[in-house]
Amino acid sequence: MVQSHGAHASVASPSMPAIQTAARIVGAVFLLLGILGFIPGVTTGYDTMQFAGHESQAMLFGVFQVSILHNIIHLLLGVIGLSMARSGAAAKSFLIGGGVILLALALYGTVVGQTSTANIFPTNGADNWLHLIAGLGMILLGILPAGRNERTSERDERASEREYRGQASPGQTPRGQAYGH
Repeated sequence: MVQSHGAHASVASPSMPAIQTAARIVGAVFLLLGILGFIPGVTTGYDTMQFAGHESQAMLFGVFQVSILHNIIHLLLGVIGLSMARSGAAAKSFLIGGGVILLALALYGTVVGQTSTANIFPTNGADNWLHLIAGLGMILLGILPAGRNERTSERDERASEREYRGQASPGQTPRGQAYGH
């Protein structure tokens, strides 16, 4: 009797490690925020939006001060996050590196006065809190261990692929059963 271990389903739709899923979600959120920042109505004061600087009075959701540069940064983080979500190591780098960037932006927004000419992004108090929370969250997602690490996941995927193709590991039949059983 042939036993099915679900290998075909595993190869057809391999499960994505949690860190890659997290990077994909974070990237999608940043991409969405970047797009929404350019939509009048979602962004209040849209007609006052500047390329950069504190003069931009545009507010995403009426709360977060944005500019064209600020929205472009969100779009770039989104695209980078989605592309780096393709591998576990890159996803981890995105989450930690992006988190550090957001923490630096929160610090920048806190140190630089809201009406200062140095406030080029621009940021306000709500932005600073959001950048702080998002930065810490991204770093935690990048450093906390998941249920299965990437090496285990890759090993399982390779074993499933070998089983699906009929190739056996040493000491196993092509269906993955140990000899003598």
